[in-house]
Amino acid sequence: MMNQVYAGPPLSRQLDLCADAVAEVRAGRSLTDVLAGVAPALRPGVQALSFQVLRGLGGALAARTRLAPRPPPARVDALLLTALALLWPSPRPAYADHTLVDQAVAAARRRTPASAGFVNAVLRRFVRERDALVAALQAVPSARWNHPDWWIAQLHTDWPDAAPAILEAANGHPPMTLRVNARRSTAAAYVERLQKAGLAASVVSGVPGVTHAVHLEQPCPVGDLPGFADGDVSVQDVSAQRAVPLLLGTGLPPGARVLDACAAPGGKTAHLLECGELDVLALDQDARRMDRVRESLARLGLTATCAVGDAGQPAAWWDGRPFDAILLDAPCSASGIVRRHPDIRWLRRPDDLPSLARTQSRLLDAMWPLLRPGGRLLYATCSVFRAEGQDVIDAFLQRQPPGAAARDPASPGHLLPLAENPATFAAEANPAAADGFFYALLAKI
Repeated sequence: MMNQVYAGPPLSRQLDLCADAVAEVRAGRSLTDVLAGVAPALRPGVQALSFQVLRGLGGALAARTRLAPRPPPARVDALLLTALALLWPSPRPAYADHTLVDQAVAAARRRTPASAGFVNAVLRRFVRERDALVAALQAVPSARWNHPDWWIAQLHTDWPDAAPAILEAANGHPPMTLRVNARRSTAAAYVERLQKAGLAASVVSGVPGVTHAVHLEQPCPVGDLPGFADGDVSVQDVSAQRAVPLLLGTGLPPGARVLDACAAPGGKTAHLLECGELDVLALDQDARRMDRVRESLARLGLTATCAVGDAGQPAAWWDGRPFDAILLDAPCSASGIVRRHPDIRWLRRPDDLPSLARTQSRLLDAMWPLLRPGGRLLYATCSVFRAEGQDVIDAFLQRQPPGAAARDPASPGHLLPLAENPATFAAEANPAAADGFFYALLAKI
């Protein structure tokens, strides 16, 4: 945009705050937590910039290493990486090169005045040599794919043929998918409401078990969705909407006891209650996140028993009555939702996977005795790594006595975030790829 007009805060101020966010993420802090501390008036712009920078951080790191092999002080480095990521070639650059360089230098004068000349020199050299630099850096995996080297290597180990497509999908913008409240309406009827409100949308088809999903052509604030405040609709990805139909199968009798372990933020708890007259216990060990479950249920006009507790320590909260069905959406790397949370790739470490797998196994072992004979347990993670999916289930089944547990053939296994994945979509599928998930449905014999 050669004639950018700033209707809001100066770009230099937003770059300054974005650089702070990038520095915090690189230090191990979640972007969600960082953005919560940004003034509301500045937050949307800073979030948009931060998402773009974190999606391009691998290339920016590689470029800075070429242009300035000795890393500058952390505050300067964060700003430099922010500007380099935003200057990376894009089909639709948000700002003209000279605008970004000028505003980054202005931010540098505010942050560390002595660094302004250095920042100016590095950025101008990058612009001059950009084509050659970017071409050369395609040989660097972390620059080409904008993920840590270990993450890239693990995906190539787990999914040799699909790894490049998974990495490319992770750098895209996620679709906004809605779940229409089945107690209130149908997907087709809600699409008509959206169209009357001037929002283009379509019914999601071809996804096994998913009957109330709607795809928005363009994301919008939830306040713009007709009936959102009244509980007519929720935001939930297509892959996440598969959980409840898988667990319920052909249905449970009214009053059946269902445990939603690790329930926050409550999307699947609400979906359970929208689909049947069930006695649902929503459990999470984080009291603040459990408040979000209660708020979601209140908006939707639904009722569940909400409890704060560790799913791995049932003696502290279980009343001894077995459950007919259990949903265990276990803590995981969240590697399947990195396009929605681009900081995740930079927060995770290689040793997180075995640590998380141990937690997942511990929770499975704790949940299984709470399930009645003939009951069903759905194990879920929003991960694309086999270590948190198939490997965990294989090990769990090996720990069970012969004939005590069986994996239901309806289990889809790993749902990779690819539109052409046959385990995720049928031929007439919605054009937008869903998030990466793993589902294993287990029956207690």
